[in-house]
Amino acid sequence: MATRPSPLPDPILAPEDLLALVNAPDVRLVDCRFSLAAPEAGRAAYRARHLPGAVYLHLEEDLSGPVGPHGGRHPLPDPARLAARLGELGVGREHRVVVYDDAGEMAARAWWLLSYLAYPSVQVLDGGVAAWQRLGGPMTDQPPTYQTVSVAVRLRPELVVDDRAAVEAAARAGRLVDSRAGDRYRGDTEPLDRRAGHIPGARNFSWNRTKGADGRYLAQEALQRRFATLPDTPAVVYCGSGVTACPNVLALTRIGRPAQLYAGSWSDWVSYADRPVSVGPEHPDSEEPA
Repeated sequence: MATRPSPLPDPILAPEDLLALVNAPDVRLVDCRFSLAAPEAGRAAYRARHLPGAVYLHLEEDLSGPVGPHGGRHPLPDPARLAARLGELGVGREHRVVVYDDAGEMAARAWWLLSYLAYPSVQVLDGGVAAWQRLGGPMTDQPPTYQTVSVAVRLRPELVVDDRAAVEAAARAGRLVDSRAGDRYRGDTEPLDRRAGHIPGARNFSWNRTKGADGRYLAQEALQRRFATLPDTPAVVYCGSGVTACPNVLALTRIGRPAQLYAGSWSDWVSYADRPVSVGPEHPDSEEPA
């Protein structure tokens, strides 16, 4: 029986370090490339070329559940269904799992979901496919052939928030983080959801500012400075639908700051007519809008 790996101290893995691990029998790579504008583009890219041994998870088929009147545009998937899917792909809790994409947010969503499913060793490939290819890492069009494994449903409920009272308590305490771009946070524009603005009391830390110009996550010291104004108590992080919040959760986890995901996020919040909404800038110590 395989030995369970020890929990990893850094949820972000450098491509240089993956080079030494890519063919290890206890490693499983998961490709999460996906485009909202072209939902099949990620799967097509995987079939054309992917990292050796990688399996594929689709945002809307595997990493989200059915959309309903509430719960947001990307509700959490049914845990039993996701566990069964991972088992079919041969990705078990005994493996060291590395997830990747080509932008950052989809891999972070997969990292969060596997962490929520109590996978002990999950990392995001820093810089995704682009960083891997810059390094000269191998690519293939051959799908892997792993044996099916059994994945029991175990959850870490402390990682998620879906309760209005908990969200509003986090806002009052100054620990509610809005991960959307500044113009959406302020309510200047809203291209996707029925109301513009933000949850009253939320601070704005745009998710794409967790990374540098090279597409890799900021160093721990820079992330510490970025989130220095947040209280030490767990942050509650949201975005539009619960996907792009995950890079901020990942970044906070990297620096040892506890964070929870408001899974339904803004699209869930505004699905209720009685939910309050604020517009304009609110917290002077939030980062400047991108």
